[in-house]
Amino acid sequence: MHPILNQIRAAALELKQDSRPIGRYLLQTEAHVYAFAIAANVLLAFFPFMLVIIALCRNVLHWPEAERAIEFTLRDFFAGKTGDFLWYNLTVSASYRRSFEWLSMLLLMFTANGVFLPLEVALNRAWGVMQNRSLLKNQAVSMALILGCGALALISGALTGAGLEVWQALAGPDSVAPSFLVRALAKLASFPITVLVLYLIYVYLPNTKVPGRIILPRVVIVGIVLESMKWINLLLWPWLYQKFLREYGPFVNSVTILTWSFLAGLVVLAGAEWTARRARIQLESFPPLTRAPAGNLLAGPADSR
Repeated sequence: MHPILNQIRAAALELKQDSRPIGRYLLQTEAHVYAFAIAANVLLAFFPFMLVIIALCRNVLHWPEAERAIEFTLRDFFAGKTGDFLWYNLTVSASYRRSFEWLSMLLLMFTANGVFLPLEVALNRAWGVMQNRSLLKNQAVSMALILGCGALALISGALTGAGLEVWQALAGPDSVAPSFLVRALAKLASFPITVLVLYLIYVYLPNTKVPGRIILPRVVIVGIVLESMKWINLLLWPWLYQKFLREYGPFVNSVTILTWSFLAGLVVLAGAEWTARRARIQLESFPPLTRAPAGNLLAGPADSR
């Protein structure tokens, strides 16, 4: 078996062993405060982010296949009537934009920066960092991560679009790829992108050096957990949608985005705490000559960012 697969398998066994401390972390008040802060900022940034991505695919790249891939990715997160509502309103709003609007891009950066502010505080706490970045430095790092994550989202759509073009080349230019094929291609493309986004956040957002090579197998496990949540959501969503509709009425779709973002935020935060704790244990098991100097556990040869 390939070494990286062995490491991922070992990380899965660690996750099973660490179920109790992870459960205790998820019951902490701070975890819920951070997750709610992340979810609120996701709600603010969601619509402008999607509009920018659609505008890039439609008006800059002129790639309808990539736009279709984004639709299926969106419906993968938000099933049923919520997915229909969101995509309809996104396409209507995007139809009024005949060119890529840089003002929308700046607005996206401003709103999306708020997602990474509570994330940095939570990740710093997970790694035992007492000093957070200044607001300006956090904004700079957040902006770089926004650009990186946006580029990865485009790559995911491009990979799916390339698969659809291969289908058309084989089946004929006038053929339309079946929905199950588009959904399968979107899922195959989205999982590695999800892992890469998590890796970027876990490595570069904390205000310290993080051993990227050590945490990578555990990041894959967190990505698998997030992917599993999509399937659970698809199973439970018909019941949840009716429940939210009765309780929240016209705000049902906003509550859906907020709820999903909160649960995903908890997974990301718990994954960060777990990877940091396991990385510290692994670093402490190194021989004395390869261990980091006292007071800076994560520096030195062990760092492989």
